[in-house]
Amino acid sequence: MDLDVTSVSKQPEPYGQAPAALDVITGDEIRRSGASSIPEALRLADNLEVMQVTSSSWGISARGFNSSVSNKLLVLIDGRSVYTPLFSGVIWNNQDYLLEDIDRIEVISGPGGTLWGANAVNGVINITSKGAKDTQGAYVETGAGIQLKDFAGARYGGKLAPDIYYRVYGKYFDEAPETYTDGTSAMDAWNHGQGGFRIDAGGSSDNQFTLQGDIYAGNTTTLPGGEGTPSAPGNASGGNLLGRWTHTFAGDDEMSLQVYYSRDNLAVPFQSSGSVPAGPLGDGLDTIDVNFQDRFPLGPSNHIVWGGEYRFTNDVVQDAPVVAFFPNTLNLNLFSGFVQDENKLTENLIFTIGSKIEHNDYTGYEFEPGGRLQWNMTDKQMLWAAVSRAVRTPARYDRSLEEPSPAYGQFLDNSNSFISETLVAYELGYRAQLCPKVSTSLSTFFNNYTNLRSLSYTPVTFVPLYFGNNDLGQTYGLEFTVDYQMLDWWRLHAGYDHLWESIWTAPGQLDLSNGLAETADPPNQVFLRSSMDLPGKTELDAAFRWIDTVHNGKLGGTVPGTIPAYAELDIRLGWHITPNIELSAAGQNLLQNEHVEAGYPDTSQEQIARGVYGKVTCQF
Repeated sequence: MDLDVTSVSKQPEPYGQAPAALDVITGDEIRRSGASSIPEALRLADNLEVMQVTSSSWGISARGFNSSVSNKLLVLIDGRSVYTPLFSGVIWNNQDYLLEDIDRIEVISGPGGTLWGANAVNGVINITSKGAKDTQGAYVETGAGIQLKDFAGARYGGKLAPDIYYRVYGKYFDEAPETYTDGTSAMDAWNHGQGGFRIDAGGSSDNQFTLQGDIYAGNTTTLPGGEGTPSAPGNASGGNLLGRWTHTFAGDDEMSLQVYYSRDNLAVPFQSSGSVPAGPLGDGLDTIDVNFQDRFPLGPSNHIVWGGEYRFTNDVVQDAPVVAFFPNTLNLNLFSGFVQDENKLTENLIFTIGSKIEHNDYTGYEFEPGGRLQWNMTDKQMLWAAVSRAVRTPARYDRSLEEPSPAYGQFLDNSNSFISETLVAYELGYRAQLCPKVSTSLSTFFNNYTNLRSLSYTPVTFVPLYFGNNDLGQTYGLEFTVDYQMLDWWRLHAGYDHLWESIWTAPGQLDLSNGLAETADPPNQVFLRSSMDLPGKTELDAAFRWIDTVHNGKLGGTVPGTIPAYAELDIRLGWHITPNIELSAAGQNLLQNEHVEAGYPDTSQEQIARGVYGKVTCQF
C-alpha cells in the first residue's frame, strides 16, 4: 500500500492513496511467477483481459474490446509509447525486456486520456525498468524446456564516474509452434533477440539524466496457403534511443524533458485468398517524440501538473497481394498539451480536474477532460469517484486499409470519413488496508461509447465495403482484489472481474459484423495466487485462473463464435543454492494439454499448449 506509483497523476504517490482502478506488478512478483515475457507477466494484473492468440501474438485489453488488434489501451515502456499508428494498438511480440531489470508494471483500468491522451481509452500500462544504479554487477540466466525451447540472458552494470552508472544487457529465446484445433501444427515457431543499455547520471542533487536504448530482431513462420504448403517467413526488427532530463527545484516542484526516437520494421506473411496469391505485408515506422512536463505547488492547497508533447511518425507500407494501405507512405503530426489541478478541499477531501487537448492530422482537435474526487476516510481507507472523457483517434487500419479482389475489383476500400471513437466513463472505487495482514481494492464502472467502428457497404453494388462509425456501446462491471499475508512465509491473493458488454448499431445505420468483430471478452474472470517461502531457501508459487466463456465474431461475419471457458494453473519452484545462484522449474498451463484462448472457431484457430522449463540464474 505504501509503494509509490506515478501513472495516476504523473507524480509519485502511495498506491493506497492513488484514486484509480490500479494494479501494480512488482519485479519480484514477475520473477516468482515464472513469466518469460511481458504479456505473460501481465497475467498478474487482475484488471486486464490477457489472451494468447498464437505462439507469438497476444490480445490484451482492459474493460472489454479485446482482440488480437486491440486498440483502446496505451502502453509505455520507460515513458516511451509503443503504440503503432497502423491499428492504434501494440504488437506484443516486439515488446521485450530482460524481466530481471523491470522494477514494476503499473496497470490502470479505465480511461487515462486526461493525462495520457488519445488511445488511453480503457486503460494504461506503464512499464518501468530499474535504474542503472540498482543493477550493478553481473547477472546471467539460461534455461530450456517444452514450448519455451531455449533462452539466455545477461546483464552487466558498472560505474563510468562517481555519479554515473550504466548497464548493458542482451537476451534471446526460441519458442515452439502451437497447433490448430484439428491437431495439425500451426508452424508458427518464432525467435527473438534483444539488447540494450542504460546510463543514469546525477550530476547534482537537482539534476538527473538518463540515456537508454534497445535493438531487437526476431523471426516467425506461418502457413500462407494452409496445411501442406511451405511456410513463409515473417520478421521484425528495430531499435530506439531515449534521453530524459529531470530537474528538481524544491520539494514537489519538478520539471522534465524527454526525447526519443524509434524505428520498427515488420514483415507479416498473409495467406492466399481465392485467386489472390500469398505474400508479405511490410511496414517501416519511424517515430520522433518530444515531451515536456512540469509540476509545482500553487499555494497551500493546489498542486499543478502540466505539459506538452509533439510526435512525428513516418509510416511506409509495402502492400501484400491481399492487403494494401493507401497511401503507402504517410507522415503524421500529433500536438498535445495537458493541465491538471489537484485541489485539497479539506484535510481528507481532494478534488482533481484537468484536460488533455490534442491536434491530430485525421480529426483535428480532440478534448479529453476528467474530474476525480478522493475521500481519505481514514489513513488506511480511501473512497474515490471519477468522470472522464476519452477518444480513440483513427489509425491507418480505419482510414487506409484496402483488400483487392479479382472478382469484385475492390472488396474493402479506404475511408476518409472515419472519425474518433468516444467514451464517457463513470467510476467509483474503494481501497483499504483492513488490518496489518489484509488489503483490498474494489472498482466499479459504467462506460458509454459512441462512434464505434462498423463495417458498412456501398449502395446498389454492395462492394466495396468500408469502415464507418455506426455502432454504439455500453459496458459496466467491477474489479475486486484482496491480499492476505496469512503467515510471515505465506501470502495469498484473490481477484475477480465482472464485465457486462453490449454493442449495437445506431438506428438507421448498418454494421455487417453486428458489433461482433470488435469484442472478445469473458464476462467473468477469477484469479487465485499463493506465494510461499519454504525452509531450505526454497520458494513455491502457484497461480490459478478461470476464464469464462467468450462470444466473439470476425470481420464481416454475422454468426457469433464461442470460446469455451477454461481453467489453468501455473507453478514455479525456486531454490537458492547460494545467495547468488538460483535454480527454478516452472510449469505453465498445467491443467490441460492444450486449450483455446482466442480466435474465431474456424480452421485458423490455434490451441495453446502446456509448457515446462528449467532455469538457472547467477549474479555477482
